[in-house]
Amino acid sequence: MDPRLAERFRQAVPPVDFCSLRYVSERSEYLDVRQDVLQPVATSEDSGVMLTVYDGGGMGYSATSDLSLSGLRRAAAQARDWARLSARQSVVDFARLVVAPPHGAYASVERQPWSSLPLADKVDLLRQECARLKTDDRIVDWEASLWYTAMDTFYLTANGGEVEQRFRYLIPMLSATANAGAETQTRSFGGRGYCRQGGLEVLEQVGFRRAAPRLAAEALQLLTAPNCPAGTMDVLLAPDQVILQVHESIGHPLELDRILGDERNYAGTSFVTPDMFGTYRYGSELLNITFDPSLPEQFVSYGFDDDGQPARREYLIQHGILQRALGGLTSQMRANVPGVANARAQSWNRPPIDRMANINLEPGEASLEEMIAAVEHGIYMQTNCSWSIDDSRNKFQFGCEWGQLIEAGRLTTVVKNPNYRGIAANFWRSLKMVGNRATFEVMGTPNCGKGEPNQVIRTGHAAPACLFANVEVFGGE
Repeated sequence: MDPRLAERFRQAVPPVDFCSLRYVSERSEYLDVRQDVLQPVATSEDSGVMLTVYDGGGMGYSATSDLSLSGLRRAAAQARDWARLSARQSVVDFARLVVAPPHGAYASVERQPWSSLPLADKVDLLRQECARLKTDDRIVDWEASLWYTAMDTFYLTANGGEVEQRFRYLIPMLSATANAGAETQTRSFGGRGYCRQGGLEVLEQVGFRRAAPRLAAEALQLLTAPNCPAGTMDVLLAPDQVILQVHESIGHPLELDRILGDERNYAGTSFVTPDMFGTYRYGSELLNITFDPSLPEQFVSYGFDDDGQPARREYLIQHGILQRALGGLTSQMRANVPGVANARAQSWNRPPIDRMANINLEPGEASLEEMIAAVEHGIYMQTNCSWSIDDSRNKFQFGCEWGQLIEAGRLTTVVKNPNYRGIAANFWRSLKMVGNRATFEVMGTPNCGKGEPNQVIRTGHAAPACLFANVEVFGGE
């Protein structure tokens, strides 16, 4: 934490009921080798602060990259003016919002720092993995990349709160696209979902150096595979598809600002209503969903949200019953329903809103072999490639890169263009087996969009393989 900036903040605070400063510094580097050609190295650096004021029952905020005393004073005065304008006009009486001064720190575990490997060596690694994707003339596009981000934040309040957090993110990506005539198929590295906190040790954790030959071989295999059959059958989803299902049909519907209607004209509303919490059967008894900011390697673990609230692991759904919303302090007070510490902002120049963080489906007891053996007629699907869901996050249709039929308890024919559709609650209630810890994978996505102005934010998900009964399946023809 910069003590000089902290001192300038203390000097800039106007006479108001509450004032906070949130500082964010973010540095990113993106390395990409496509078709064995190094693409221009992309780097970025950005920093600034947002000041938030509660006064007279209203709330206002103002962001600035001018970190001088005069810059902070201008931002604080503008935030105060907005707070006074919003008083008596807001759906929230901020005079009722008691904010205890937070204290604490959080840091990503980075065992092998990004800077410990020279740029030339990182490029050589990507060249090697990219070349391993080009196994056949029918591979027409192939790519290997690494996206590293270092983000440092601190949060101060005029009443003595101090929180400092240090995040390090790494996203390794691979993809191979094969073509023969009119047929084109792509296999990617977990749908680009192997997002983790940490340093270069993440590459070993997720198997980055072992994946390229398999992805190329599977892309080629899909070229001659029959189309996925249509019908109602059991569906076994790999973790890299389960996380998408959780994200779209559990994570977004439980965002409390969406439930309250704030996102209706942009990102949509939700089929969930405030009276459902504590009683509504969202899924079968095997469905256990947690908000879990505590896993050190997971993409969106943290100690405090962007409103300075301490983050703790909580059940959102337990044994199939809806328990808790994804709503930060302000939304909780508004709706009078239990929430979590998930008020999060894209950067210093966006206000915190209710966002997913680490939303995980807890593992069960079944092995992958036991789930396959339990299926008489069904299909195994891996890796999302398309998603569509209605604006209440209820009816959905998803497609996957890879499918394999399950017949009489055995994996058999590989099929292309597998898709399935359903309605969120009916689908989760059909959950009949949940994979054990051996099938559990920690993943995420770097690009979840929501809010006006738009905020693109990181989300983390972890899940085992899961088996669902009587799902509507169809092919791409």
